[in-house]
Amino acid sequence: MTASAATGASAGPRRFLLRGHAVRRGLSPLVVAALLIVVAVIVCAIAGPAIAPHDPNAQDLATGISGPSSEHWLGTDDLGRDVLSRTIVGARTAVVGPLLVALGAMLIGNLLGLLAGYRGGTLDTLVSRYADLVYALPALLVAIVVVGVVGGGYFVAVALLVVLYSPVDTRLVRSATLVQRSQPYVEAARVSGIPSRRIIFAHLWPNVLPIAVANAFLTFAFSIVSLAALSFLGLGVGPGTADWGRMLSDSRTLLFDNEWTALAPGIALVLTAASVNVVGDWVFERLSDRGRVR
Repeated sequence: MTASAATGASAGPRRFLLRGHAVRRGLSPLVVAALLIVVAVIVCAIAGPAIAPHDPNAQDLATGISGPSSEHWLGTDDLGRDVLSRTIVGARTAVVGPLLVALGAMLIGNLLGLLAGYRGGTLDTLVSRYADLVYALPALLVAIVVVGVVGGGYFVAVALLVVLYSPVDTRLVRSATLVQRSQPYVEAARVSGIPSRRIIFAHLWPNVLPIAVANAFLTFAFSIVSLAALSFLGLGVGPGTADWGRMLSDSRTLLFDNEWTALAPGIALVLTAASVNVVGDWVFERLSDRGRVR
């Protein structure tokens, strides 16, 4: 075999591997669609009142409920309010609450998981039993009971979900910390006399953060559904608020007059939750691939 032939033979598999590498590294159409939906929802949450075609709270009792038209693309509800505008503005409560839940649960779970995994002993036992106890509780049912008895509305529900969802982060971070604790870099830091607090937050935390970030996306998706369910039951946002769960509740008797009063918030809710799940899976795969030899 000549040198040129050998070079060509070796170049072929190399080109194949590079193409395979590019395919693995590229974004699938599903992920692209999910990212576009998530970006659109975030834009609506930030600038909803500015981009909505009508005032979401403006009532037109003379018009009342009506189907889609050139002026109201998705029609109006029983009070004459524009359904499209209310769906756009409703993205704010669909993003703010779940974002607070995801960040709060991640911070609590990271703190408890790191301390339990690194310290071990009695602290690990106490944190693990606490996480097991709260994790065993049906989060949505507990939220319904507590918010229904205590009252307080939307942000009380958000605070309660932070506590109820944090055990998942605690268990994940604790497991990852147990793996990292035995690594050589941790032993080297101990021998060098670095304080435990610095080892935990400056060395261990960056190495367990990827899995915590990926799980935060899933917590966000679960929180969207949970908060919408509470609003549907009248335990979340107040009456008249542009919120997807509340809109679903208010439109139960309007389906035969204008089905979009229920379809618009329902589709928005399903697409947002599913898209965040897809993006979370993609983020986890990307973060898990860091440092792998391909």
